[in-house]
Amino acid sequence: MPELPEVETVARGLARVWEGRRFASVVTRRAGLRLPFPPHFAQRLTGRTIERVGRRAKYLVVRLDGGLVLLGHLGMSGRMVISGLKNTPPGPHDHVEFVTDDGVVVTLTDPRRFGLMILCDAAEVEAHPLLAGIGPEPLEAGFDAQVLAGALAGKATPIKSALLDQKVVAGLGNIYVCESLFRARISPLRPARDVTRDEIGLLVGCVKDVLTEAIAAGGSSLRDHVRPDGELGYFQHGFKVYGREGEPCPDCAGAPACGGIRRIAQAGRSTFYCAERQR
Repeated sequence: MPELPEVETVARGLARVWEGRRFASVVTRRAGLRLPFPPHFAQRLTGRTIERVGRRAKYLVVRLDGGLVLLGHLGMSGRMVISGLKNTPPGPHDHVEFVTDDGVVVTLTDPRRFGLMILCDAAEVEAHPLLAGIGPEPLEAGFDAQVLAGALAGKATPIKSALLDQKVVAGLGNIYVCESLFRARISPLRPARDVTRDEIGLLVGCVKDVLTEAIAAGGSSLRDHVRPDGELGYFQHGFKVYGREGEPCPDCAGAPACGGIRRIAQAGRSTFYCAERQR
């Protein structure tokens, strides 16, 4: 599933071709994805001017004139690709086509159809059931050691699982939690309540650094993610631990002192870490 850097990459790419433009036409080729499209979805979007394209957690937030907001989630396999002028027939998984007044086409492709697109009023965005209760954005100033310490206080759940909780911090997923914990030298097995204040301060900085670097790289392309221009992200080439089971730890001296990168299962997900470095 796309995580914060991938969704941010998509939002920034769409902003470049959408902001200030008008939807000349919107075409849906099925009744919905994970959820049905709202009634008159295409008609309600057609003719609207796109004022701003942004992101909240793992959701795209497209603000239109008249106070209408398009909320989108890419699910497991969704992508939104800018194809320039309309000159190719739709593929079997091309479910929504957006054409702006300057002729630029953006296509939502989603083979597994786990994504969604809904409409809501601007005044209802923060209270919408999809977004209500989501924690602070990790790249904003409001996410600091004090805030994270408060969210983790008393939690017996492992720190890895706690960071995946969208109520604790928005947008983090498996990849970037593994990478952040490695940089902070914190074991994913540690109970969240046992992480010290100093460690939390270090962890906040590592989360911000990892996410910033990943966004600059266009996200991580492991299976389905592509940038809106159709190119792959490349942060996966800089992974320290994720997906590197059995490889040497990049920050340890090697065997026999360090057994390399391990993989364990936590809450049904793979966790990658170095048991020597991360305590």
